[in-house]
Amino acid sequence: MKATIAVLSGDGIGPEVTSQAINVLQKIASKHGHDFTFNEAPMGGIAIDQFGDSCPDSTIRTCEQSDAILLGAVGGPKWSDPAAPVRPEQGLLKVRKHFELFANLRPVKTYPVLASHVPLRPEFLDGVDMLFVRELTGGLYFGPRQDQGDGDTAYDTELYTVPEVDRVAHVAFRAAQARRKKVASIDKANVMASSRLWRRTVIKAHEDYPEVELEHVLADAMSMYLITRPASFDVIIASNMFGDILSDEASVLAGSLGMSPSASLGSSKFGLYEPIHGSAPDIAGQGKANPTGTILSTAMLLRYSLGLEAEAQAIEQAVEATLASGARTADIATRGSSYISTTEFAQTVLSNL
Repeated sequence: MKATIAVLSGDGIGPEVTSQAINVLQKIASKHGHDFTFNEAPMGGIAIDQFGDSCPDSTIRTCEQSDAILLGAVGGPKWSDPAAPVRPEQGLLKVRKHFELFANLRPVKTYPVLASHVPLRPEFLDGVDMLFVRELTGGLYFGPRQDQGDGDTAYDTELYTVPEVDRVAHVAFRAAQARRKKVASIDKANVMASSRLWRRTVIKAHEDYPEVELEHVLADAMSMYLITRPASFDVIIASNMFGDILSDEASVLAGSLGMSPSASLGSSKFGLYEPIHGSAPDIAGQGKANPTGTILSTAMLLRYSLGLEAEAQAIEQAVEATLASGARTADIATRGSSYISTTEFAQTVLSNL
């Protein structure tokens, strides 16, 4: 197979983790007879410095000419002023909206060898394997807003339509069909009109999937259940903001924020793949970054955009073998013990491939 992948390395540790993920994809291509081309393009703070735009039109064109996007991370103290007219995260929102990447998939699973790094008792972690499906192009992050600067009034609007909720609901139910056939839909239907639309639309979509169990959970209750009974959940569907917050909370169940991958998908096979962690400027250039989330994101890229399931599983198995061997980056090393660098960890993954 021939495929072109746009690489948006971004800021902070982004270039460090994406370079290792590219090495993994190149190894997969070599082993399985594929031909992957990687085209770099700027996004985030580095793009602001070069072009005055966090996602210039040239970057959009590079992505349009590709089969998938691999993203590192964006942002940093240099561009952190929330009142700035141009900010790094605007580039990410622009890409999501331009390509209508409306469904964000964030798998969360526990690794027994990392149980000591999770702030829960081991009995709560047994069997944790969930998939968040987060609506990505609507809701509070994209609704009408107003900020009067130094004024005393500002607002952001939670806005959803039935088609927006319906399409992401079908993504969640189809995912559940291939898993344990359970969906938990998150909302605040007790107080929010947009959540009441969300709930009745999910209920309507559920009619097409009678074999899937559906439960409705209020967002505040879900924040508790992720800690008290995480293994009871299979697929979790949530709005843009609730999905953002709750999936970050759930990521600690894997042992570190650096362990978690994600895929942002639309109605075609094209998608954007990235770790859920940020740019971590405090450790950039020190070889301390955990590349696992980015490497696992490449597995999702192979699975969803390129249809290469065996190759995706090979990467996931290589990561598990690497962790089982005792290889640890700084964030998942036992306090006081030694750890290996970003490159050394990735090299171990390559060896296990």
